[in-house]
Amino acid sequence: MEKIKWGIMGAATIAMEQVIPAMLKSEFCEVFAIASRGIAKAEKAAGEFKIPKFYGSYEDLLGDKEIEAVYIPLPNHLHVEWAIKAMNAGKHVLVEKPIALSSEQAQYLLKEAERHPELKIMEAFMYKFHPQWIKAKELIDQGAIGPLKTIQSSFSFFDDDPKSIVNKKDFGGGSLMDIGCYPISISRFLFDAEPESVVASITYDPDTKVDILASGILEFNQGNSTFFSAIQLFEGQQVRLFGPQGSIAFEIPFNPPPDQVVKLSVFKEEEEKSISFDICDQYTLQVDAFSKAVRNGTTVPFGIDDAVKNMIVIEKLRESHDLGKRVSL
Repeated sequence: MEKIKWGIMGAATIAMEQVIPAMLKSEFCEVFAIASRGIAKAEKAAGEFKIPKFYGSYEDLLGDKEIEAVYIPLPNHLHVEWAIKAMNAGKHVLVEKPIALSSEQAQYLLKEAERHPELKIMEAFMYKFHPQWIKAKELIDQGAIGPLKTIQSSFSFFDDDPKSIVNKKDFGGGSLMDIGCYPISISRFLFDAEPESVVASITYDPDTKVDILASGILEFNQGNSTFFSAIQLFEGQQVRLFGPQGSIAFEIPFNPPPDQVVKLSVFKEEEEKSISFDICDQYTLQVDAFSKAVRNGTTVPFGIDDAVKNMIVIEKLRESHDLGKRVSL
């Protein structure tokens, strides 16, 4: 398959440390150009990764007719704006999560995407492409632990720098948007349903006004999911799935290193079974899947409608906290 020529819109940390290195390992991607708000930063990034072209503005990159697809790692408040501009320029779009600042914005992007049926657009939830999650979903669907009844998960790190994007409210900062979206997404993914109601307790930083700790319960018809996300707690992540006949535990659920073997543990009565997965880069698997959908003209694995639904749950959790009660979806 002829490689897709990609343009990178921004030299964000996730692009520089995760996604560009992953693309360079892909047999379906060519990192053809990179843009930043300043030409010097773009030139430096291009030199580091031997990217052929660099631009000092995102508009200039979108004007490059050779570029077929763009990856958007910009701050959350810029996702919808630049995704639409990219589609209007005839580019396929892979945009970082969360897709937007609100479900209304996400729905607007969905409608705009429908105006470009020839183009592919997808939210970059990379975990869905890792074999451990594909296997976990298979085990749940096969009834390996009986019907899934409850999920316990958490995702946290410490960052109290007021200049950090995660601490900027106008940029879509806070724990729910940055990492709480993962426990929400995995719950919807594993239950293969939307929650019927939610309950939340949220702590906001008095200075930055972003949520620094969010605890939630997602109540599904089949069971529930409890989680917390935090941006001023010790770094950690965990996921455990429970059914009447056993449980499944993840070693590194959300961001397993691309050079490390990871495993799932399946517990049944007094038996523990470990399932190991070959070393892989989930970011590479993600861009591979997207690139193949572009080249083959097939549907992307996860549509923008899924992103809209994840945003709705985030909003309902905030509403639950504000009202101090359970909220139905």
